[in-house]
Amino acid sequence: MGKTKNEKRNGYVSLLILFCLIFLLAACGQTSSGSGDIILATTTSTQDSGLLDELIPLFEEQSGYNVKIIAVGTGKALKMGQEGNADVLLVHAPDAEQVLVDNGTAVDRRLLMHNDFVIVGPPADPAGARGESDSAAALAQIARQQAVFVSRGDDSGTNKKELALWAETAVSPSGNWYLESGQGMGATLRIASEKSGYTLTDRATYLALRETLDLEILVEGDESLKNIYHIMRVNPQKWPAVNEAGGAALADFFTSPETQARIAGFGADKYGQPLFFPDAGS
Repeated sequence: MGKTKNEKRNGYVSLLILFCLIFLLAACGQTSSGSGDIILATTTSTQDSGLLDELIPLFEEQSGYNVKIIAVGTGKALKMGQEGNADVLLVHAPDAEQVLVDNGTAVDRRLLMHNDFVIVGPPADPAGARGESDSAAALAQIARQQAVFVSRGDDSGTNKKELALWAETAVSPSGNWYLESGQGMGATLRIASEKSGYTLTDRATYLALRETLDLEILVEGDESLKNIYHIMRVNPQKWPAVNEAGGAALADFFTSPETQARIAGFGADKYGQPLFFPDAGS
């Protein structure tokens, strides 16, 4: 026997109520956890060192957001911010960062952490750079010997630091001994190792890859080699499509006491020393 009109109408009402409940539950879930992707443009050292592999899954689990990591040189990361193609920038070129803050591209710039740059080279050290206390003088010595030096040549924070050090010498690096990889830190280290050459690297990436390289730290400890990282958000007033809430959540996560404690211990068990030193709030 078929359903009466009242039974059919009651069925439709029940379905309508069910759909409304599903919609409301979905909406509640959307407001209680992250919504949308967060694009993080960052330097290759945070990726190559393994730090982001340690931290980002934890943030995603806690927040409900999905983070898309674009690991490029700092110059390219800053350009992504300038063009509104990222939500958050994690970079290490303070002077270049300040330009974006001054022109309104970036907001909420926060000190995050630091490590240092080192000059690495072949164990035999044909240029005689080992132990030089002045990093610029060490580069000048490498140039005098025309020993192979591999530059990133990619406008990264490391490349910017290298060029600043060359500017302190009387040398304008060029010639067959001076190579530009145009690649990230890990790839540049591998090229330097294969060619028994020298390069400037952040300590974290070198330590993370040390077992695969025929390179040693030859120059370290110079105050000018300090490597400072900041995190900042792309200005949503300038780029309305930016994920403002997600970016703020990610910046808060990185600078929280819990994450800073994780950064302080990262790498110590494997490498005998931490790869980064937390600075948030200092």
